[in-house]
Amino acid sequence: MVLAAFASVAGAAGHSDDWNGAQKPFKIYGNTYYVGTAGISAVLIASPTGLILVDGATEKGGLVVADNIRALGYKLKDVKYILSSHAHHDHAGGIALLQKLSGASVLAGAGNVETLRTGLAPKEDPQFGTLDQFPGVAKVRAAADGEVVKLGSLAVTAHSTPGHTPGGTTWSWQSCEAGQCKTVVFADSLTAISADGYRFTDHPELVAQFRSSFAAVEGMACDIAIAAHPGVNDLWGSQERAAKEGNVAYINTDGCKSIVKAARERLDTRLASEKR
Repeated sequence: MVLAAFASVAGAAGHSDDWNGAQKPFKIYGNTYYVGTAGISAVLIASPTGLILVDGATEKGGLVVADNIRALGYKLKDVKYILSSHAHHDHAGGIALLQKLSGASVLAGAGNVETLRTGLAPKEDPQFGTLDQFPGVAKVRAAADGEVVKLGSLAVTAHSTPGHTPGGTTWSWQSCEAGQCKTVVFADSLTAISADGYRFTDHPELVAQFRSSFAAVEGMACDIAIAAHPGVNDLWGSQERAAKEGNVAYINTDGCKSIVKAARERLDTRLASEKR
């Protein structure tokens, strides 16, 4: 199964990439905090009006996310929105629990709404047949491309980035610190991964979706990029540098472009291999 090749993502030396593993929360920049597990990203955006959470990790990882939100001194009941990048068990498995604990509304790309409600991947997903079921989510609705989710001073924009899943969504917002505001991007997975026997060359419409998503993320204003898997763009290396340099260590205006570059190369390599 090709999925297994992506199950382990390299991070900083000695850092666990366990999808369910405990990970202490930490500030990335301004009101943006990492609250995910050792191997799966989840991000909290805070304001006096309430909180917005991006992704919920695995079913077990949801407990880590909940504990991390509390450890930062916030209350789960103040999470008003949970935003989903894509509806796979490693990123959405914990959303049902977190929604129950908080009462939050869940937003996702239209192509992923039914999967979130049922926990079952559709046949259109390249990994169909290999994906674990996860608890279905209540109070979920579709977020349109370009829709801005507002909560007090918070404004988080949805960007449709399908390919990895039918309704994949990248989210962006502004975070400010010491008078300096930066655009933060939570980049959805852009990797071309599939079940055995699936041929991307047999699905040109999906390849076109990937290429459109690459262009969308590549063209975004992006001062701080957070990948759905933290090892994809070495978040842990940035965390180590931040201990000495401060939160500016997370700023990299080429971050989104680097994520896209790796994803594009992976897709091109896969397509070439299917022609042999």
